Amino acid sequence: MTATAYAVDPGGIRRCLFRNTYVWLNNGEQFWFFPVFVGRNSVAGFRWFGFSWAYFGIDLNRISSYTCF
Repeated sequence: MTATAYAVDPGGIRRCLFRNTYVWLNNGEQFWFFPVFVGRNSVAGFRWFGFSWAYFGIDLNRISSYTCF
């Protein structure tokens, strides 16, 4: 069996720029995120850690799904 790499499309998540976004990662982690930059392979912004916001970046291929409000 061959492993297939999946990644979130940068064009799709770009619609969530500067909007409250809920993110689910491939490893089961989930969190609130406020994206301010979308690159070809990554997204960066502010992640809620339950008590404060911190600047955070992640590869798009680690994101399973997301929704923005």
